Amino acid sequence: MRRFDPREHARNVLGERLQSCGESPVTGFYRDGCCNTGPDDPGMHSICAIMTAEFLAFSRSRGNDLTTPAPDFGFPGLQPGDRWCLCAARWKEALDAGMAPRVVLTATHEATLGFVSLDDLKKHAIDLV
Repeated sequence: MRRFDPREHARNVLGERLQSCGESPVTGFYRDGCCNTGPDDPGMHSICAIMTAEFLAFSRSRGNDLTTPAPDFGFPGLQPGDRWCLCAARWKEALDAGMAPRVVLTATHEATLGFVSLDDLKKHAIDLV
């Protein structure tokens, strides 16, 4: 019998099936291209964000350098334009500092709503019509 995998049934902040965030580089806590999260993801890497030079510099200034490759962890280092699953708390910190990057709502996990309001996410969304 196949085990239930909650990642297969994950929902985004719009209540729809969670879409892929990025494959190049492969993102997500589980490195499955999606911003899935679960009890083994203490950082809640649930927000699909599009990196900017400003946000990457902000993150580095807060002690989280996302630009330097870490080959031992399969991390290529990020560049502006890359899509990446960010920790909800880091995105909120950037929001409060006026440095939040744009987000992809269809690829942002619904668990994010425990940390960030849908209104704030929508203000930074690239996929609202």
